[in-house]
Amino acid sequence: MIPPLPAARPPARGFTLLELLVAMAIFGIIGALAMGGLNAVMRQETVARAQLERLHDVQRAVRILTSDFAQLNPRRVRDALGTCEAALVAPCDVSYPVCLSHDGWANPFARFARGTLQRTQYRLDDGRLIREYWRVMDRTLANEPRTEVLLDQVESFEVSFPPAASPGADAWVTQWPALGQGKNSCESAALPRAVRFLLKLRDWGTIERVVEVVQ
Repeated sequence: MIPPLPAARPPARGFTLLELLVAMAIFGIIGALAMGGLNAVMRQETVARAQLERLHDVQRAVRILTSDFAQLNPRRVRDALGTCEAALVAPCDVSYPVCLSHDGWANPFARFARGTLQRTQYRLDDGRLIREYWRVMDRTLANEPRTEVLLDQVESFEVSFPPAASPGADAWVTQWPALGQGKNSCESAALPRAVRFLLKLRDWGTIERVVEVVQ
């Protein structure tokens, strides 16, 4: 007896060209959406990092300004020409809104042959707030100041003081020592009770701080 022939297998069915094209189109759309989301996340991370760095720079500048003004010291100095200069002068000239003597220059374990007082001045240069200081209090022509860019994108920097004779909140003055005392004087001039500084930034607007002077 002749055995029956095995049943024919159904032909294997694959994807048609149209189905492959549709699948590739869907995969491409999903990939494009995913890439757009990834790019948006990366942009947000870049912006957030830049904002954090900017916040750090602003906080550091405000902290240094606050520390310098809070630790004002009545120590008068002699400039490069040997002329007496008051402990606090505002403005020093057109380019320098303020010059001051202050404590707080760390010298741990007396490692350096110097004291803890420092003579510092601030100036604006092309939108940058620059802090300059000397390694000695009474300088000569050979003593060049050390320069540090404290903050950029600065539109203006103003310093004002409450006069001793008028403690009202609206009586702040922008000149120190007061009229008649003179900045180039060896006579002792009183320090203000407080210092107010205003930083006008291009991106953050105006920052105002009132610093009480430690007497």
